[in-house]
Amino acid sequence: MENRDIIVIGLQPWYTKIGSNCKNIALEFSKHNRVLYVNAPLDRNTILRAAQDPAVAYHIAANKGEQPALVKVQDNFWNYYPDSVLESINWIPFTPLFSLLNRRNNKKFADSIAKAIQELDFRNVIIFNDNDMFRGYYLKSLLKPAVYVYYSRDYLLGVDYWRRHGQTLEPRHIANADVAVANSLYLTDMLKTYNPRSHYVGQGCDLRLFNADDRHDLPADLNGLTRPLIGYVGSLNSLRLDISVLETIAKERPSWNIVLVGPEDEAFRSSALHTMANVHFLGRKEVNTLPSYIQAFDVCLNPQLVNPVTVGNYPLKIDEYLAMGKPVVATQTKTMSLFADYVYLAERPAGYVPLIEKALQENTPSRQASRIAFARTHTWENSVNEIYKAVQSFESV
Repeated sequence: MENRDIIVIGLQPWYTKIGSNCKNIALEFSKHNRVLYVNAPLDRNTILRAAQDPAVAYHIAANKGEQPALVKVQDNFWNYYPDSVLESINWIPFTPLFSLLNRRNNKKFADSIAKAIQELDFRNVIIFNDNDMFRGYYLKSLLKPAVYVYYSRDYLLGVDYWRRHGQTLEPRHIANADVAVANSLYLTDMLKTYNPRSHYVGQGCDLRLFNADDRHDLPADLNGLTRPLIGYVGSLNSLRLDISVLETIAKERPSWNIVLVGPEDEAFRSSALHTMANVHFLGRKEVNTLPSYIQAFDVCLNPQLVNPVTVGNYPLKIDEYLAMGKPVVATQTKTMSLFADYVYLAERPAGYVPLIEKALQENTPSRQASRIAFARTHTWENSVNEIYKAVQSFESV
């Protein structure tokens, strides 16, 4: 798809420091189309609580006309700071009052986006909504795009904040979209219950950093640790990871060294893992150092908990591990079935130890090569091409 005007809205402003699906998709869109990436509008709470944050301070200044609201990032790509200030309404019960105020918020947001549309002379617009179920709820009717796409990449209703109103609004929002797309099989099935024009579009990954051909020095904090090194890289969040799996591995195989790279939440900090001599917490690391840790591991883990928050997610770290050629043991989920030929999948916590042993035994050069090749198919170009196909299937009817 080429020479279209695409507006991207979502939960993450462009200035968010961490990467996101939404940002990567928008950049891929801009290779052949004009893209307006709309930051989340300010609300009263954000202005009161985060006015000292440089990005929020810039947004406030842009609203006052003291800074440009429309910023060209690169060819075909603009970032927009909407001048609307929304009311913080999630605390209100789901009542006609909430619906009235949410529509008012949507109208203010739409009016602000319309100014950028006019300034850029966008026409025949496609709106791509990254999971913004509330602020985008009325945008299809207010802005009247040629195509309205709703993108699901996390099961947000597993979180109290989103469930409060989302359990009613998100199904309606999905049903009203011209096209619904998701990055996991679980979420695609969820979308299809509300909208027959739902499509699985896969997940893109930027794997340039995770290149198995690059050779890295052994990180200093791994010096002296005997093999095998069984490792995990990422946030140590007890809402998403099963601490008991790690405890079981460490207890049953005291000769294995379990290496955990990433920041911990309170449950991890207070866990029995900290009393085990063969478990090593290395803390947060700079992103560009992570490949050196993965390369040092003999087996990589993703001991995911299966709960409403995680059941539909696509674990990007699996692709990062595989792109480095590493054997991986992970929890079986619907999405992980896509990886069944390349990842050892544990249906129960007790399955981890025998699968790690099997992974250690079967780690041949040919298996390493097949893992790398598989991971490299998960590109943003491929994922966005699937989004294009979904849009074109709607427009061709």
